[in-house]
Amino acid sequence: MTADPGAERKEAPWWARTAREQAAAVREGRVTAAEVVESHLERIAEVNPVVNAVTQLLADQAREAAAGLDRRRERGEDLPPLAGVCFTVKESIAVRGVPTTHGATHFKDAVAAADAPPVARLRAAGAIPVGHSNMPTLTLAGMHSRSQLFGDTVNPWDPGRTPGGSSGGDGAAVACGMAGLGLGNDAGGSVRIPAAFCGTAALKPTYGRFPADHRMGPEDPPLGAQLCVVDGPLARTVADLWPAFEALAGADPVDPRAVPVPPRGAPVARPVRVAVVADPGGLGVHPTVRRAVERAADALADAGHVVEEVADVPRLGEALEVYDSLLMTEFSLSWPAVRTLLGTEGRRYIEMHMPKTRTVDLPGYIRLTGVLLSLRRAWAEFLDRYPLVLGPVFTEPPVEPGVESRDEAGNARVRSAMRLCSATSLVGVPAVAVPTGLADGLPTGVQLIGRAYREDLCLDAAAAVEERLGVLTPVTPATPTAPATPTAPATPTAPATPTAPGGTPGRT
Repeated sequence: MTADPGAERKEAPWWARTAREQAAAVREGRVTAAEVVESHLERIAEVNPVVNAVTQLLADQAREAAAGLDRRRERGEDLPPLAGVCFTVKESIAVRGVPTTHGATHFKDAVAAADAPPVARLRAAGAIPVGHSNMPTLTLAGMHSRSQLFGDTVNPWDPGRTPGGSSGGDGAAVACGMAGLGLGNDAGGSVRIPAAFCGTAALKPTYGRFPADHRMGPEDPPLGAQLCVVDGPLARTVADLWPAFEALAGADPVDPRAVPVPPRGAPVARPVRVAVVADPGGLGVHPTVRRAVERAADALADAGHVVEEVADVPRLGEALEVYDSLLMTEFSLSWPAVRTLLGTEGRRYIEMHMPKTRTVDLPGYIRLTGVLLSLRRAWAEFLDRYPLVLGPVFTEPPVEPGVESRDEAGNARVRSAMRLCSATSLVGVPAVAVPTGLADGLPTGVQLIGRAYREDLCLDAAAAVEERLGVLTPVTPATPTAPATPTAPATPTAPATPTAPGGTPGRT
C-alpha cells in the first residue's frame, strides 16, 4: 500500500485537511458543510473496514446537521468556529437518539435521550458527530480497544500493534482522516495513549475544566471516579485542539464540577521552565521512548524554554498506590454485577489486577482522601517551580493487542508503562500528548503536563514541539502485507466502571 499521490495542500481532499482549515472554508463559503461531511463519509467507507474504528455510523444525522449549517450560511449568518468539522464520539459518551453501548451487549439498545455535555458543546460550536467509536467493553476489558459488540480496532500503522485505549477508536479514526476530531475520555491515559500509539495529538484537561456526565444509570459515580475521569479531544494537530478546547471549556449547571476559568491564564515568567522526566519512578523506559522525550526536550530548548532534567515527579509510587486503592475500593462494590457483563474474556484484565491492589475499609478510604489532597499539594508546589513537565505517555512503543490480558507479566508490564498517565489523572492536572516522529515504522509521542487550568501552557509547548518535529497523520491504514505510510507526509515548518468511563480500575 502506498501514500496518496503528492499534491499541493490546497488540492487535498477535505478529510485530509486540518479541522481549522475545514471550518474556515465552510465559514467563508469556499466549501459547503455537506461537501465536508460527504468527504468524511467516503473516507470512512474506504478505510473503516480495515481499522474498525467507527462503530455506529451517523450518516443521516451528519447530513442533516450539515444541511442546517449550509442554510444558515445562505441566510448570511456567521457560522460558529468548528462549522462542518466531523467528530467521532466514544461509545461511552451519549449522542442523542443513538445507543450508548459502552461496547457491551447489555447496553446495545440503550438509546440516549440527550447529548452528553461535551457533545452538546461541540455541536453548538458547529462540529458534526459522524459516528460512535470503539473502545474496550465498559472501558474495563483492557487497554486494547476490543469490545463485545464491535470486535477489535486495528492500529492503522501496524495491525500487529494495538491502537491503545480506552479511546482507541477515536485515535484510529482521527489518524486515518475519518474525522477531524475525536471525543474520548481519560482516567489514566485513555486519550493520551491512543494519541501516542496512532500518531495524533490529544488533550486531557484539568479536573473540572470541561462539563461531563458519566452516569450509567440514575446515580452519579463515587468520589474517585468523579475526580479522575475527564472527557477530552483528539486531533491530528495541536492547533486543532485549541478550538475544541475553547468549545468544551466552561461552567455548566449539568455538571457542578465545571468551573468558569478562561482558556488562557495569566502570563508566567519567561523563559518557561520545563522539568524533564524520561523514566518516571526509575522503573525502566524503552530506548525509543527515551529518545522521543529527548527530541521533544531539544525542540522545547530550541523554542526558548529552559529545559532541566529532574530526578522524578512528586511521590509517584505513593500516587499510584492511592490511585489503585481508591478506585478499586469503590469498584469492588459493583464488581459482582460488572463481571457478568464483561464475560469470561473481558474480565481477565481486571481479575489479574485485583489481587495486586489493596482495598480498604471506611477509615482507610477516608484516610486516602486526605493523602490525595497532600499529593495534589505536592504536585502544585512542584509545578510552581516548573510550569511544565515533559515525560512519556507510555514507557514502551505500542504493544501487541491484548498483552495486558494475556498473563500476569503482560498485565504488570502495561500497568507500569502508563504510570505517569495514572498519576497525573489522580492529581487532576492537564496534559497534552504530541507526536515526536516515527521509530521502526511506529509513532512515538510524549506528554506535556501543566499546572491546574493551564492547558494553554501545555498546548503552546506542544505546538512548539509539533512545529519542529512535524505532523504524522492522516495515514493510510496498514495491511498485513504492507507498512503504513502517511497520506500526506508531514512537512515541519522548521528543520527537523460502569461508574467510571475511562477505564479507571485498570489505569486506562
